Amino acid sequence: MRDLPVLPGAVETVEGLAQRWPLAVASSSNRPLIERVLELLGVAAAFSAIVSSEEVTRGKPAPDVYLEAASRLGVEAAACAAVEDSSNGLLSARAAGMRVVAIPSASYPPAEDALAGADVVLRDLSELTPEAVASPVRPG
Repeated sequence: MRDLPVLPGAVETVEGLAQRWPLAVASSSNRPLIERVLELLGVAAAFSAIVSSEEVTRGKPAPDVYLEAASRLGVEAAACAAVEDSSNGLLSARAAGMRVVAIPSASYPPAEDALAGADVVLRDLSELTPEAVASPVRPG
């Protein structure tokens, strides 16, 4: 696990959110890679659905991967929140009609127009709490 580029607090954040909601991964990575990373981090059981862009017709920024993830969870996309850091991911989640939580990467920040579509913009993963995901107000 030492070689994985994992954000500090990622495992704890996933575990905390999974106690409140069913979670899904909607990723542009391929399924074997997604599954392996989740397994190595010890959080695979926290996810009820995994969808790779390879499994849908169109990849991000199209909404397909997010719509499929919602479908596999058995919920409407509008009842879901998506956590994203990339321009294509933010655009994809917004196009799917989901609540969009942005955590911009300092190394690869999303485009301003993509970020502007987020419902919530957080500074880092430590702010990704159930309250931040559910809050209707953009944090200061």
